[in-house]
Amino acid sequence: MATRTFFRDVLGWPHVEHPESEPGWLIFKTGPSELGVHPTSGTYEGETFSHPKHHSISLMCDDIEVTKVELEAKGAEFAGAAEDMGFGLAVMLKVPGTDDILLYQPAHPTAYGL
Repeated sequence: MATRTFFRDVLGWPHVEHPESEPGWLIFKTGPSELGVHPTSGTYEGETFSHPKHHSISLMCDDIEVTKVELEAKGAEFAGAAEDMGFGLAVMLKVPGTDDILLYQPAHPTAYGL
């Protein structure tokens, strides 16, 4: 329940609840989105890399410092300060009851407005 409460109350995501389901089965509107499909192996800047197949969820924002302050005022916690990750400024957002989510301000072209 803590995870659903976080998405509903801290992130403020609109939601619906199926009337025939058990109470608390929330379905959230997440807003504009993108799907980035990246290589799991190759060479980048002369360094070879290889990662197992995986997926992750990231949330984008226009101004990471403003967004961080707004979310902290609603009770959100972060794992440190925002850092330049090359693709943008990023910080891990702690989500109660589950894994952290990356919050970032992209420094790359975005597709959600297409």
